[in-house]
Amino acid sequence: MIKELKNKPLVEVIMEVRWQLQGTAPGHQVDPHYKFLLGRLFDRIRTDYPELEQLPSANIPDEMVGHVVQHRFRVAANSWPLVQIGPGVFTINSTADYIWQDFRSRVLSAIQKLYDAHPKVEELKITNIILRYIDAVDFNYNMENIIIFLSDKLKLNISLPTNLFNDQKVEDKPNRFISHFSFRTGKPRGMINLRFATGQKENIPALIWETTVESAGDDLPMLPEGFSGWIDSAHELTHDWFFKMIEGELERRFVGE
Repeated sequence: MIKELKNKPLVEVIMEVRWQLQGTAPGHQVDPHYKFLLGRLFDRIRTDYPELEQLPSANIPDEMVGHVVQHRFRVAANSWPLVQIGPGVFTINSTADYIWQDFRSRVLSAIQKLYDAHPKVEELKITNIILRYIDAVDFNYNMENIIIFLSDKLKLNISLPTNLFNDQKVEDKPNRFISHFSFRTGKPRGMINLRFATGQKENIPALIWETTVESAGDDLPMLPEGFSGWIDSAHELTHDWFFKMIEGELERRFVGE
């Protein structure tokens, strides 16, 4: 069952597809079909994403911006969701507007249009598909201990020897924090990554955590036909891990109880 939250901690959800560039020297790889793809793609998605936004990276030579987005297509000016494209990279992004079924539908539609728009689809060699959720919760690092918060609220136990702080020369509350875990997955085949770090949400100190599922190389499904099964499995995994970690006080807070 898909649970929806009244008070989402979600900052952004991103579905990213990367494909192989041509060239051997780092920093000099290109997507030879990119310019044609850009125009053909806009013709196909302009009904849903009519607002075209050119990013500063579009002014940099293509061989220097492999896998960097250069253009955005928005549902309206300064609005979400949106689609982004650059040489070798394509993303679908959502934020506070996010509802899983709507996002899933947008992703599948956009991916199909990417394939339809590519001028030589037989040369479209996908290398990575990535589903990333970025969440944040307010946290005062000067007043509270992030290690205790992680243990009490997110079931994540990290500790340092207590005798490091016995002489009181060092405060026992971390001022900055980053932690990253990666695990192999069987469904979908690939990796799931958890990353926790200090950060800000709307200029307020916060704990930022990312949950990412990625498949690459031999772990990729047959594409594009296997994409819907992949994103369903990736979402099921991220959804399961998220709710297991927030079970208790945080879930009640996010639900709005």
